[in-house]
Amino acid sequence: MTRFAIYETYKQRTSDRSMPFYERAAVSMVSGFIGGIVGNPADMVNVRMQNDMKIPPQQRRNYKHAVDGLIRVGRTEGMMKLFSGVSMTSTRAAFMTFGQLAFYDQFKMLLLATGFFKDNPVTHFTASVGAAGIATFMTQPFDVMKTRLMNAKPGTYSGLTSCGLEILKTGPLGFFKGLLPAFVRLGPHTILTFVFLEQLKANFGYYPPASAV
Repeated sequence: MTRFAIYETYKQRTSDRSMPFYERAAVSMVSGFIGGIVGNPADMVNVRMQNDMKIPPQQRRNYKHAVDGLIRVGRTEGMMKLFSGVSMTSTRAAFMTFGQLAFYDQFKMLLLATGFFKDNPVTHFTASVGAAGIATFMTQPFDVMKTRLMNAKPGTYSGLTSCGLEILKTGPLGFFKGLLPAFVRLGPHTILTFVFLEQLKANFGYYPPASAV
C-alpha cells in the first residue's frame, strides 16, 4: 500500500505530462524502498513462521500468528530486531516496485501505441504479465539473500557481502534458486493487483488519460 500510494500520488501530480521511463524508474524505486522499511517487521515474522518447521522442535519459535510474532520479537529480542534485514528488504522492494509499476506503465503504453490494444482488461492483463516476469527476475537474488539473512543465527554473516559471497560459491544460478515458484507466487499477485487497480481507478478514483500513463 505504501509503495503504490507514493507512486500513484506522484503520477497524479504529473498527469499533465507523460513521464519518461527514467522518472518512472526513480519514483518507483524510492516508493519501493520506503515500502520495504514499513513492511519489514511483518515480512521478518512471516519468513520465520514459514521456516519454523525446518528447524528442530526445541528451537522452533511457535508463533500463534503474525501479531503474536511481532509482539514476542519486540519483547524478547528488542524492537530493532523487527528491522533485521531491512537493507535487503528495502532494496528488494525497490527493485520489485521498479519491475512492477514502472514496467507495467511502460508495457501498457507500448501496447496502446500499437493500435491493436485498447485501454481495457485485456491490455491490463498483458502488461501485468510482462511486469510480473521482470519483477520476479529482478528480485529473486534479493529474495534468496533476504531469506538467508533473516533465518541466520547471530554472527553467521557479517553483512550483505558475506551472504552474497556464500551463495556465489554454488555458482551464479544460486541467486535464482526457486525462480519458477517465485513467479507462480508473484505473477498472480501482480496480475490481479493491476487488473483490480485499473478498475478501481476507472470507477472510483482518478484515472489519467492514456497519453499520460
